[in-house]
Amino acid sequence: MKNSIDSSYFIELAEKNPEDVCRLALCDYDPIKKGYRISVWGEDYGIYPRESKIIRLQEDNPDVNRLLGLFIIYYLLRSKDINISKEWISEKDIPGGATFFRGPHKIPTHIIETRYENNIEEFKEKCERLDGISLDMADAAYAFEITPRIPVAVQFWDRDDEFLAEAKILFDKTIAEQLAPDIVFCLTVEICRRIGDR
Repeated sequence: MKNSIDSSYFIELAEKNPEDVCRLALCDYDPIKKGYRISVWGEDYGIYPRESKIIRLQEDNPDVNRLLGLFIIYYLLRSKDINISKEWISEKDIPGGATFFRGPHKIPTHIIETRYENNIEEFKEKCERLDGISLDMADAAYAFEITPRIPVAVQFWDRDDEFLAEAKILFDKTIAEQLAPDIVFCLTVEICRRIGDR
């Protein structure tokens, strides 16, 4: 990924002390390549601030979409050493979330709902392939570690005679201290895309 993310993010990251970034974001730094390595949803990514580049460290598919790239670099820049609260909240519980996550920033859970309507077993199988941990919520729900400080949960209710299928994304209560709402939105698009992909 090059040139699709504002260069100011990379400039700011290049000026930071790698030890501080690694301590706060729980990632690694390669002083020879001058790049960071971080696991995001079980995949390793390389972030090279001096080259304004973020890549997936897999030879077959190195490209990273812009929204995921924004989430990754923001996480490296802004992570705080805060213990996970283990208390789930919705996007509406994030300060300002009730007004922000609407219109163009509405979380695209319809991708999951239309994909798995009347097929909850396939939803479970997909979540388990993505290393989800089953939770006792909704008709089915799974928790995922996106990065060491950003856990999320995805709930799914199957369609029945009265209600359409519904999916919701939950966040640890500390999300508001780690990510700005627009970056939370970037993350949710990636979550819905990965779970909803065939």
